[in-house]
Formats: sequence, C-alpha cells, structure tokens
Amino acid sequence: MDEKLYKKLKSVGAWNLVCGILSIVVGLTTGILLIVSGGRLLSHKSETLF
Repeated sequence: MDEKLYKKLKSVGAWNLVCGILSIVVGLTTGILLIVSGGRLLSHKSETLF
C-alpha cells in the first residue's frame, strides 16, 4: 500500500473517531437537558395555565 494513502487513511480514521466521540457527548448532553426540562414542566404542571 502506498505510504501517502496509508497516512491519509490514518488521519481520516482518527477524524472519524473524534467525530464519533463528539456526537456521543452532544447526544447525551441533549438527552439529559431534555429530561431535565421535561421534569421541570411536569413538576410545574399545576401552575401552568393553558
């Protein structure tokens, strides 16, 4: 295998790993924020006027 191609694939693999980790962190953070906001809405349901 050509050395330039190997280095390119290695950097692409590392970038994919970083993007995957960032996606997991962002997804977990968004999920936690949605759960917290949903809990707050349910706890204040009696005070909310529709």
